[in-house]
Amino acid sequence: MAQLVLWDIDHTLVDTRGVGRSLWAEAFRQVTGQEMKEQAKIDGLTEQVIFRETAKLYGLTTNRTDFDAFAQALGERHVRRAAELRERGHALDGAASALDALAARGLQQTVVTGNIRAAAEVKVATFGLDHHLDLPVGAYGEDAEERAELVTIALKRAGHQVGETVLVGDTPADVAAGLSAGVRVVGVATGRSSADALHEAGAHSVLADLSDTQGVLKTLIVGV
Repeated sequence: MAQLVLWDIDHTLVDTRGVGRSLWAEAFRQVTGQEMKEQAKIDGLTEQVIFRETAKLYGLTTNRTDFDAFAQALGERHVRRAAELRERGHALDGAASALDALAARGLQQTVVTGNIRAAAEVKVATFGLDHHLDLPVGAYGEDAEERAELVTIALKRAGHQVGETVLVGDTPADVAAGLSAGVRVVGVATGRSSADALHEAGAHSVLADLSDTQGVLKTLIVGV
């Protein structure tokens, strides 16, 4: 069976340059009636947790029904404002080439992300990164609260074992999730976390970015 690559999205493959937060705030206001002046810490967390913890900042207690309403609103906004996302955001250097090169080597690729699926699909499609991603077998923010559980879900959906899998992400939370699930982890220092922080979190390898396609292949593919 071909090796499986699990990609994080934000700050690993794409940078929305603030558009994502704007859409999030609009959806939060629609569902809770509160203007979002402050958001819970988001690095490495799933949308379920971010929504619940942000609501707490405003004295609100939320449940799954509230989150589902928020997810619906957030997905709709990503679809409607995809053009703005394309204009202001961008795919990170080397992301498209890395996906192309891995696909050419026969690797299966999907995403493990805290984003809800609708937002994730818009983000990767907007920047032309969806062609080689098997999105139906990915794991998303509505699937579970903990990232490690998302990794396990993606493995089951893709029908892969941990030894055949590598996770690529930009935060210590990504690293911890992959290690907890038993998969190999490659950190990419393209987000807020430094290469040192990713090494300290336990990443098996760390890349500065994805711009060196051959370097990405050597790092991600077992036996290369």
